[in-house]
Amino acid sequence: MGKMAKLVERESRKNDPQKTKEDILNIATEEFSAFGLSGARVDAIAEKTRTSKRMIYYYFGSKEGLYLAVLEKAYRKIRSLEADLELADLPPVEALRTLIASTFDHDEKNPDFVRLVSIENIHHASHMKRSSEIGELNLSIVRTIDEILDRGRREGVFRRDIDAIDLHMLISAFCFFRVSNRYTFGTIFHRELSEPNLYNRHKQMIADAVTAYVTCQPKL
Repeated sequence: MGKMAKLVERESRKNDPQKTKEDILNIATEEFSAFGLSGARVDAIAEKTRTSKRMIYYYFGSKEGLYLAVLEKAYRKIRSLEADLELADLPPVEALRTLIASTFDHDEKNPDFVRLVSIENIHHASHMKRSSEIGELNLSIVRTIDEILDRGRREGVFRRDIDAIDLHMLISAFCFFRVSNRYTFGTIFHRELSEPNLYNRHKQMIADAVTAYVTCQPKL
């Protein structure tokens, strides 16, 4: 990069610190998801974003602070996608199926998110516990599911009294597993889980299974 280009870039970063932070977070997401917290290198993130370790520490405090900011950004993304679905305007069954489809597609398109969550589980969620934002963000999906379930029960289409967090776990488990275990599962059973026909079949299957569960009359 020439001297003039460097000056222009430096001036641009000075005038748009938010963009600089976003660039750092995007590259840091790739670095942490690929190498984990211990293996990721701040030097590599600085080089790829053409910034410096000093600037990264200025914005995020430390490597752990940057990692936590990456986690928070990942959760903001999925919760924002869910908010944009406007599920309150849909009939309960359609709202539930739309939410399931959104979760399924999100996890497929964002393997970095799946890897980051897996990495944080290795650390026993020790970093996540320091974030008040992540806790509040994830309350929103529980409230959304609770509202869908409540409407469904009042309208008589949902007959099972299921806890919203339990239902969230049921949906997440299937969508998350097929991404987190795609290589081991695919190797063992010789299946490419992203192959379009299989992808669409699994997407239909989880929506059908969850809908059938909440709409059927439980046995006494």
